[in-house]
Amino acid sequence: MVIFFSITTPSGIAIGIGISNIYSETSPTALIVEGVLNAASAGILIYMALVDLLVADFMSPNLQNNAKLQLGANASLLLGAVCLF
Repeated sequence: MVIFFSITTPSGIAIGIGISNIYSETSPTALIVEGVLNAASAGILIYMALVDLLVADFMSPNLQNNAKLQLGANASLLLGAVCLF
């Protein structure tokens, strides 16, 4: 993973510098590509938050054995999601 990251990061920077002269920010293709990449990064962020971070909290024995605490945690999660919109 370290080798992959150390190769792809400088490669991405070099590609970005290389296309900066021919890149038009207002072209329809550029806007579509930017939208797709933003959507992908938002999806990764949501996945990391829900799957990797919240699972440890929601699967703890304290929360699993207490219905009142479980209801409060779920309500807080939904309230936080609603507040994002």
